[in-house]
Amino acid sequence: MAKGTPTPSDSAPIPDFNKTQLHIMQLLWDADEALKPSEIEAKFTWPIENATLRSVLAVMLERGDLDREKRGKAFHYFPRQQKTAAVSDMLSGLARLFGSGSRVGLLSQLMQEDSFSEEEIQQLRELVNNPDKTNTHPKGK
Repeated sequence: MAKGTPTPSDSAPIPDFNKTQLHIMQLLWDADEALKPSEIEAKFTWPIENATLRSVLAVMLERGDLDREKRGKAFHYFPRQQKTAAVSDMLSGLARLFGSGSRVGLLSQLMQEDSFSEEEIQQLRELVNNPDKTNTHPKGK
């Protein structure tokens, strides 16, 4: 490969989810089980037409974001990728775009663009010093 030519992993796209698709993924990850469209619709935090939801599910299924299995008369949908893997892919893509390929560079960019509170900086220090605490979620601003 020629010098400077991106390798497939260097040029892999960031998973591309719109707001509705990302919400569906979050609902399915949180459910920790396959859900019927009616169950997904019931969990939505904003009104969504059943036909619209089914259309979005079909696109996500075709794209490979979701899979489904038939149980009785209904299809149950589930994500093909675990949340941690999807987040890792997204962070890698963002690091390529905004952090010169480095996650540290991405974090540095975030720190330059956004002012962190003292509490958030302390939370970051705790995460660095105690990596086993990965299930704790720092408070948002």
